[in-house]
Amino acid sequence: MAQAVDKKNKARLRPKEKFNFFQDQRVRSVFYQLLTAGLVGWFLYYLGSNTAQNLEARGMSTGFGFFNTTAGFDTEFKLIKYTPGVGTYRDIFIIGALNTLLVSFFAIIASTILGFFVGILRLSNNWLVAKVALAFVEIFRNTPLLIQIIFWFMGIFSVLPVIKKTIDLSFGAEFLLLNNRGLYFATPIFGNLFWLTALALAIAIIAVIIIRFRAKKRQEQTGEQVKILLPCIALIVLLPAITFFATGMPLAWDIPSIQGFNFVGGASLPPAFLALFVALSIYHAASIAEAVRAGILSVNKGQTEAALSIGLEQKKVISLVVIPQARPAIIPPMISNWLDTVKNSSLAVAIGYNDIVSLFMQTTLNQIGHALEIVGLTMAFYMTISLIISGFLNIYNKRVQLVER
Repeated sequence: MAQAVDKKNKARLRPKEKFNFFQDQRVRSVFYQLLTAGLVGWFLYYLGSNTAQNLEARGMSTGFGFFNTTAGFDTEFKLIKYTPGVGTYRDIFIIGALNTLLVSFFAIIASTILGFFVGILRLSNNWLVAKVALAFVEIFRNTPLLIQIIFWFMGIFSVLPVIKKTIDLSFGAEFLLLNNRGLYFATPIFGNLFWLTALALAIAIIAVIIIRFRAKKRQEQTGEQVKILLPCIALIVLLPAITFFATGMPLAWDIPSIQGFNFVGGASLPPAFLALFVALSIYHAASIAEAVRAGILSVNKGQTEAALSIGLEQKKVISLVVIPQARPAIIPPMISNWLDTVKNSSLAVAIGYNDIVSLFMQTTLNQIGHALEIVGLTMAFYMTISLIISGFLNIYNKRVQLVER
């Protein structure tokens, strides 16, 4: 009873908190955020409206109506159907964006694979292998990318043999041909029942994922390593192959052939694409190699020694022990390298590759004007792609971060 009275007395003795609009921390936080957002919005509105008035006073039109204007120029390399005099500048923007994404996508894949390989070779116990990997990194990382792009374009791909002396990279099958006009390759022609083969491949991939998940779970529970490499390869190869032959091999190839002064059939990649792809891949692979090397060195040597002491092979030690612990240190610089690969693809304008900068921000701008809209859209394109890549990799980075217990 006495305790209850004491609590009541204490409650009565506490002063009542008075709400003060200017002193409350939560209110001030929201108020200043809204004030800042309002000032930024007003500044952007003032800047945009003032610019529009100045352009109108000089007789320069604004807006995005030019997107529907017919474009009168053609482009050498395109992934969609486009006819000069029929297609619009919207089509030109899409063509440039797709060309940029295409070379960036393949360059990211190639640079990542090559960078991991070279990064591991940098730590090799073989003196010659380690020094060759070091020379690769130091030469290509410390040479300006623009110089490398021009070197590959002017010094390699532009001096390849002419069409009549085409190099057959498929050893006589004429599926892959290389000359000074680019890389020509055969394209598939799918039959009516080919979808069954594709379905079988999808089923095989899903089955492999399930097998791998169960094998990993079993290893975590019992420590037993289940060899699943050969069964998985057999499943991915045999199931689609059996389906393919059972459905009558519904696949043909459109093989490029010389007619007149050029190749007809198949598809091709211009020398500018090849030069840009090789330069981006090698340049960024050198940086990724150093990130991989630093990440591996960040793992305590005791982890490697412990793994070797229980009988793991060297390649198993790297794949199961070292790389998983090194990933948190490797992924952040890799994110920057992937973003730089997309942005550095804009240097393609130096060799005439039809990317978004060359087609949209250069040719289109020179023909139709609308500098603010065109430059702004180009910047928005690169920013959007960079934010998407960064967002996905940051999610993955959070998942692989080591959590201390």
